[in-house]
Amino acid sequence: MEKKLKYPGIIFDLDGTLLDTIEDLADSMNQALTDLGFPTHTLGAYKYFVGEGVEALIRRALPEDQLRPELLDQCLGAFREEYSRRWENKTRPYAGIPELLDHLTGLGLKMAILSNKLDHFTRIMVARLLPRWRFEPVLGARSGVPKKPDPAGALEIAEALQIAPDCFIYLGDTGIDMKTASAAGMVPVGVLWGFRPADELRDQGARWLIENPRDLVSLLS
Repeated sequence: MEKKLKYPGIIFDLDGTLLDTIEDLADSMNQALTDLGFPTHTLGAYKYFVGEGVEALIRRALPEDQLRPELLDQCLGAFREEYSRRWENKTRPYAGIPELLDHLTGLGLKMAILSNKLDHFTRIMVARLLPRWRFEPVLGARSGVPKKPDPAGALEIAEALQIAPDCFIYLGDTGIDMKTASAAGMVPVGVLWGFRPADELRDQGARWLIENPRDLVSLLS
């Protein structure tokens, strides 16, 4: 008799959880800022700039006194152009992620991805960098659908997979992810290899924190 899974579904965040994207994001934004004549930022700063969508990234990267609508649009266009050329330069799955995905696939878990990255970039990156595994569905930021931490995307995935929300683990690296999971009635699990520290994840509702991808396996039994 096949053993019933405690958590038959898992939703992954993408940036900072499955893929280490921060250098390509930072390089792209810094080049856009340089071209527009503005100061650049450190890699560490970008770990706090990202996570809530590209519009939030632009607002955080530009000087506070330069947030005019026309400049925001100009910087957004420049960033998108740079990122379309650079996104695969340094971005790779984190160590241990391929092995984790193999293990979860072997267990028969349904796997999905929910990101605040633009939807077309999300799909392209998953297809190119995580081609061996089945994620269904893969959702990024879409017009008319609220971004995380709104639970709409997570609940859409639960409905598509016909799995109750409380039977999902939600794996992410930011407080935004933990809030999304809690709002959707899912189990928030924070990863410590991503962009944000343990305190943020814990304060925003993480039920568990894991230091390595393999640590997730023990939570499934």
